[in-house]
This record gives sequence, structure tokens and C-alpha cells, in this order.
Amino acid sequence: MKYLSIMILVLLSVHSADAQQQKLQKATFGMGCFWCSEALFDRLVGVKSVRSGFEGGQIANPSYEDVCTGTTGHAEVIEVTYDPVKISYDELLEVFWKSHDPTTLNRQGADVGTQYRSVVFYHTPEQKAAAEKYKAEINKTNAYGKPAVTEITKAQPFYLAESYHQDYFSKNANQPYCRLVILPKMEKLEKIFKSKLKN
Repeated sequence: MKYLSIMILVLLSVHSADAQQQKLQKATFGMGCFWCSEALFDRLVGVKSVRSGFEGGQIANPSYEDVCTGTTGHAEVIEVTYDPVKISYDELLEVFWKSHDPTTLNRQGADVGTQYRSVVFYHTPEQKAAAEKYKAEINKTNAYGKPAVTEITKAQPFYLAESYHQDYFSKNANQPYCRLVILPKMEKLEKIFKSKLKN
């Protein structure tokens, strides 16, 4: 009987873990350099993981060097795994739109090239509709003073970037790029989205 009880507990815990995994969803955004994007989204309550990588190009398994040529068609993106009970896709979109300039074509600050384009890769029809609605509202209200040029396109194969790109900000916070480019974005996130941040 004791053995049976243990087996039931094991099965229930496995089922519970599977159910939790099934509840998690993915969101994929390109908003310039993925080092910045990863650092921002990793701070949000309900976000379980953020991975830097490449999406939307013509070749499989591109390297960072390949993508940097601007000829592969890939964008630098982050793949966000999140719990929709704790943070909604609309909330993720809000952070996306307010944390970069969606009006500059193939550019974010000093980073220039198609790999730095503003893009939402949607995983479901609901994500597509939400992104299109948000973009239309931005353009209708002229929120940025000029039109948002963000692409909204169906998710394509995601290729994980090299290991040294993962958790870049947390591992390299004292590097000049991190202090000059990422840190101001983190400070802005703290001001605008304080209630949505992990402690």
C-alpha cells in the first residue's frame, strides 16, 4: 500500500509539472539588439525564461557572424516563455512598444541593419490580432510623431544564439555597451513598469 501511495504521488507531481508547462506560452519580439531586449523582459513577473536568438531568415542555424552581415534575413529576437496567468500577452506587447523606437526602419540607435528591425513574430491568431490592434492604435494616435514600421509576421523557426549572448547584461553589466545603452533602458523600465517587475 505504501508503494502504491508513493507511485500515485509521483504520477500526480509529474502530471502537475506537465500541466504547468502546458499553461506556459511563448512570445517572440525583435527590437534591436537582443542583449537589451533580454535584460528587460527577464525582469518581468510571470516571465519564466528569455532566450536570445535569430528568426525570420533564409538559412538554418545561422551564426551571430552570419546574421551580422545583414544578408541572411534574420532578426535578432528574444523568445519569451511566460505564464499568462501572471502576465498577459497585451502586457508584454506594452513593454515591447514602450521599450524601443518602432518608427525607425531596420535600426535602433547606432545599430543599423535588417537584423535590428522592429518585429513581432506571433504564435497564435490571438497574438496577431493583439499586435495589429496595438500598432493601429499607436499609428491612429500618432503616439511617436511618425508611423510605427514594426513587422507583424507569423513565427518561423527560432535559432538559439551562441551561449555568450545569453544573459549578457547580467554577466557583463560593467561593459561600456551595457552601461551606456542597456542600463538607461533598465532605468526606464523601472519607472514605467515598476509594478510588473520581479523583486
